[in-house]
Amino acid sequence: MDYPDKLGALNAIYSLLKSLKGQRIVIKYGGAAMRDKQLTEQVVKNIILLQDLGLQCIVVHGGGPAINQLLDQLHVEPKFDQGIRVTNSHTMEVVQMVLAGKVNKNIVALLSASGARAIGLSGHDNCLIKALPISLETDNRVANVDSINTDFLELLIDNEYIPVIAPIGIVPSGISYNINADIIASSVASELNADMLVMLTDTPGILKDPKDSTTLLENLTISQVNLLIEQGVIVGGMIPKVQACLNALKNGVKITKVIDGRESNSLLLSLMNESALGTSIISGE
Repeated sequence: MDYPDKLGALNAIYSLLKSLKGQRIVIKYGGAAMRDKQLTEQVVKNIILLQDLGLQCIVVHGGGPAINQLLDQLHVEPKFDQGIRVTNSHTMEVVQMVLAGKVNKNIVALLSASGARAIGLSGHDNCLIKALPISLETDNRVANVDSINTDFLELLIDNEYIPVIAPIGIVPSGISYNINADIIASSVASELNADMLVMLTDTPGILKDPKDSTTLLENLTISQVNLLIEQGVIVGGMIPKVQACLNALKNGVKITKVIDGRESNSLLLSLMNESALGTSIISGE
């Protein structure tokens, strides 16, 4: 591609992204995109570019590998049930230390160093995320979302801040609960009436054959996703991701995407075309 062609392509990309001005996008940030320094820097640059072009970005992050690393150092074996981390009170201390501390502040620092107005949050900040515990009878610190303090988030967004949210909720007594980041991203997108929810993952998207990356399903509807779950095509850690997408769609989010966070500039590329990268899920049969 010669210089005029490159310039034309850049102008086309810029025009397309400018057409998204004013749209609200919730980004679930996790997987390899968090573990690889170069990918992390690219995601940060992508978020800042989107913000500069007039999109409203809200980041919800995971941090499973970092949690597992510290648990390993403490000789505690991580356990999962249907893709959700099993968390007792001891493990919760580690989860909070890693997510609300190390991981969250690292993302905020990178965004801030590049000139963004980023602010790190967890459920404790102005009661941002109220938790609905799965069980009150056992030492189980896993919960779903009861409510999101949208007034607080709207205030930050209106003042051009990028909220960076750690997936920790609280109950009225102030006790912390671990909430799957996919669930929080979905709830935030739903409550803020977001235009789009984008999930960065460690797979090319939703695959018909999980062992074959060429079987990518580029466009799906809610009913098609439900059928794939029934057929056992969507399994394991992908289930909470797609269920989070379905929940967002049912609550008014226009489009959800499951994209490969291992690809360079995947966040930007996913906005270029509905089937440019990963899997797009929309409402409908």
